[in-house]
Amino acid sequence: MRKILILSITCLITISSYAQNKFGYIDSQELLSLMPERKTAEEEVQTFAKSLESQLQAMTAEYQQSVQEYQSNESTYTDLVKQDKVTEITGLEQRIQSFQQNAQQALQSKEQELLEPILEKARTAIEDVASEGDYTYIFDKSVGSILFAKESENILQKVKKKLNL
Repeated sequence: MRKILILSITCLITISSYAQNKFGYIDSQELLSLMPERKTAEEEVQTFAKSLESQLQAMTAEYQQSVQEYQSNESTYTDLVKQDKVTEITGLEQRIQSFQQNAQQALQSKEQELLEPILEKARTAIEDVASEGDYTYIFDKSVGSILFAKESENILQKVKKKLNL
């Protein structure tokens, strides 16, 4: 009889500890695609990308014109003029390569600058829903990560103690 009572109490404790954990999930990519701010940000990034692309096209046209001019008139150039033209063309190549790298970085920065407030808004909403719904964990099914975890569930200190850290 005593064993049954102890077993029953153990089962109740185990069940009640499982009942305290509440799990949820969300597809964050779907959420972001539904937010109107996301579309506005994407349009702004595309506009910025088009302006960079048009600048690159202008630089490329200038480079191609210089190369074509050099090839057409190479036989009439003196060695000094040839050297000057080759240096000029090489400088244009370097400017184009540098512009491409800087443009890519600028585009990434612009995208991050525009998306960060949107991501923060989504994060805040997820955390609010998690707190209001008393969720222990919220998983993101689109990337397979945890978006929310109650701080009381963090076992870092216990693991550090176990590892003598």
